Amino acid sequence: MKSAALRGAAALRGRRAGRARGLATQPPSAEDDLIKRLTARIEALERSAAAKGQPAGSVAAAAKKAGAKANTTTPKGKSPRGFVDFKRRAEPYRPAMERIRDWAEINSTGHADAGEQKRQAARCMDCGTPFCQTHTGCPVNNLIPEWNELVLNDQWQEAIDRLHKTNNFPEFTGRVCPAPCEGACVAGLIDDPVTIKNMEYAIVDRAWKEGWIVPRRVPADQRTGKTVAVIGSGPAGLAAADQLNQLGHQVTVFEREDKIGGLLYYGIPNPKLDKGTVDRRVNLLREEGVSFEVNANVGNGIEPSDLESKFDAVVLAVGATKPRGL
Repeated sequence: MKSAALRGAAALRGRRAGRARGLATQPPSAEDDLIKRLTARIEALERSAAAKGQPAGSVAAAAKKAGAKANTTTPKGKSPRGFVDFKRRAEPYRPAMERIRDWAEINSTGHADAGEQKRQAARCMDCGTPFCQTHTGCPVNNLIPEWNELVLNDQWQEAIDRLHKTNNFPEFTGRVCPAPCEGACVAGLIDDPVTIKNMEYAIVDRAWKEGWIVPRRVPADQRTGKTVAVIGSGPAGLAAADQLNQLGHQVTVFEREDKIGGLLYYGIPNPKLDKGTVDRRVNLLREEGVSFEVNANVGNGIEPSDLESKFDAVVLAVGATKPRGL
């Protein structure tokens, strides 16, 4: 009995060894080869940056370039010389060696130094004419200098309230907006612009983590009794639904796809905007009273005339679904 058991164990070890040899001799997959080449390229770039001194974009590198010592003091209160005293330091992306191995968002969790966010907020010049929030700088006219000052004074909850005054979904714009506000920043005329996009992202992410963003349920006695159909659940449709719902109307959003979000869900890849971020806001709208219907293709199974007869108003937010050639 014992010898039979020993022979069985030896045979099992032999089969395992054979499988291991077989795996070792299999050619690497295309994905493994791509990761290997990307890894080699990233390591070469990192060696090149290290040979030149500090990594580009760091506080120390900026100070070294200017021939000065980096200012890492934390400002207290309004800082009229912030744009002179502190250099721009954008929040870094996640390390490239991590990003090539997953489909998660490229954004990092923010600066390791908690005081850095205040230093960046202090760089805002509080211009007499803040072009960053005009039509040339921000399509939604965000009150940028105001929430920069609130961050500087550690008034983060007030900052998200001010941000929500003009922007229904700052967690979307803070991730995917091309930041024309920074191109319009007056500080950028003679130096680097303020890290406005990073600031917006930091404010709204902290608000979610702290539990400051909660459902704003309209009391029953403030409901108007009016009904509105919104066709399309992209950013325009969701923003319209949010505004109309808060005015007291009963809103129903119709989406032809099987998920709510439109461009946010089907047009923007996960590394730029994780779908969990979209779902989080959609679920909040549901809790606030907005209704959603998916697989509802208006014009194909649902007649527009039926919506006109059932609802007091109809909002068209269908977007541009046909791509344009380059």
